[in-house]
Amino acid sequence: MSGNTELTTSGYIQHHLTNATVGEGFWTWHIDTLIVSAVLGLIFVGLFRMIAKKADTGVPGKLQCFVEMIIEFVDTSVKETYHGRSKLIAPLALTIFVWIFLMNFMDLIPVDFLPVLVQKIAEWGFGADPHHVYSKVVPTTDMNTTFALSLGVFVLMLIYSVAIKGVGGFVKELTLHPFNSPNKLVQALFIPVNFLLESVTLIAKPISLALRLFGNLYAGELIFILIALLPWYGQWFLSVPWAIFHILIITLQAFIFMMLTIVYLSLASEDH
Repeated sequence: MSGNTELTTSGYIQHHLTNATVGEGFWTWHIDTLIVSAVLGLIFVGLFRMIAKKADTGVPGKLQCFVEMIIEFVDTSVKETYHGRSKLIAPLALTIFVWIFLMNFMDLIPVDFLPVLVQKIAEWGFGADPHHVYSKVVPTTDMNTTFALSLGVFVLMLIYSVAIKGVGGFVKELTLHPFNSPNKLVQALFIPVNFLLESVTLIAKPISLALRLFGNLYAGELIFILIALLPWYGQWFLSVPWAIFHILIITLQAFIFMMLTIVYLSLASEDH
């Protein structure tokens, strides 16, 4: 698509940053994000299920060793970070880490490959105008995805807080911290301040989770798009080093999201 003379530089960038959508207004669905996310989720579940069914006590294959390393790494992270008792945390952490990594990994596919493939299929199979066929193949460059993940974590935080501390304990945590006083009158005066500070802290957690992941992946995708605008020799000179460095970024962002999820749920599970 970078060689398409009908597209200006700004048009080329805008085309790559536009989702394929259906619906209008609030009920607009980014179907490319939904499809890619679902397919990657099925790949994750299917692969790990296949390895689990074929696992034995004998000499494991390379793929089984790799999966076992990931599971052991996540399990160790959970044991060292989560101080409560829950059977959900380790599977949740594994799902978050692998699924987000797979979604981030789509950023390493050449920026024109899948969008052009989708355009050709739409043109040849459905007679669509390729200039009006959009496809973003990195789900984590879509803020809807990152906020959906962070809101899921936020809901779990509330559930764990109420389940372990009770409604009264959760309300006390929001109103009696961080400022406390043995004097009941002074404590009562601090309740609005405490509630405001604790509410901001609570709401900031899912927002920071979503924006951190989105910002890093969006910036990385934009750099790949800008590199694709260069002549072919410049593309190879810059894209290969950036792709190698980006492997660290996509892995680190998946790890950070997983670790912050564990930390937040551990804090929600503490009964003061």
